[in-house]
Amino acid sequence: MGKVSTEAKKRYFDKIKEYKSSIETISAHEKTLSALAVSEETKAGYHRLSLADLSLNMVSYYVLMNNLSVNLLGVKNEAYLNDARKGCYKSLIYLEEAVTNYIDAPFSEYEEALERISDYTEDKRYYLLRKLGFAIESVVDGFGKNTKWKWSFVELDGRYATVAKNLLYLKTINADLDPRADYYSERSAHLKLVKTYLQLAADRYREKYELSTLRPDDFKLAISYLFALRRLHIYLGESEDAEVIKKKADIWRSKMDTDSKKLEQRNR
Repeated sequence: MGKVSTEAKKRYFDKIKEYKSSIETISAHEKTLSALAVSEETKAGYHRLSLADLSLNMVSYYVLMNNLSVNLLGVKNEAYLNDARKGCYKSLIYLEEAVTNYIDAPFSEYEEALERISDYTEDKRYYLLRKLGFAIESVVDGFGKNTKWKWSFVELDGRYATVAKNLLYLKTINADLDPRADYYSERSAHLKLVKTYLQLAADRYREKYELSTLRPDDFKLAISYLFALRRLHIYLGESEDAEVIKKKADIWRSKMDTDSKKLEQRNR
């Protein structure tokens, strides 16, 4: 890497000063909303959705500061990337608090949480999910392929898939997929996103198990995401797709049991 000019350094520090100020403003707003989420119980879900959005705004600034470091100074700023990574987790936590973190559960078990945010329209839900997905992708790209966080990003994908699913109002999903229904385009795109990410989460946890940890818990999570996808197909009346997923999950479970027995034998 060549020597960084004084002018480039000045431009960099002037610009991040502006971004840091924006982050401080957002952080102050976050504290106010956090207090409201505690004191206004009936509106807590809405406040947490707003908090999730605010966290992503901060992530965008941390990503920008890293990109600026790369472009002007020629180096990644791991500290800002790490703050962005933490911001993605914080956004996920707020969403989980709003709609639960249940992976494979009947809709009735988290329906009440969705009822409490019923006025948060489906176009807003889909926009928030796209924003979160873009933030996660930006963080992953910023760290690059050979990062120590490679396998922890599997958790980000999984938790993203979970909250995306739990933001869908499944009780009336079939009627709501009528092209004449309000927010049909956003709802259809949201549903497609959920299907894609549930399968991705399953595959990624299976990959993590095979290539990194060999921990049964990771394989169990992979199978849980498959069964969550199967449950969604059943809600939608997609029986053939549900059966395909069930067969796949059964094969994975058999593989997990075989691996577990082999491990027990080696440890005797």
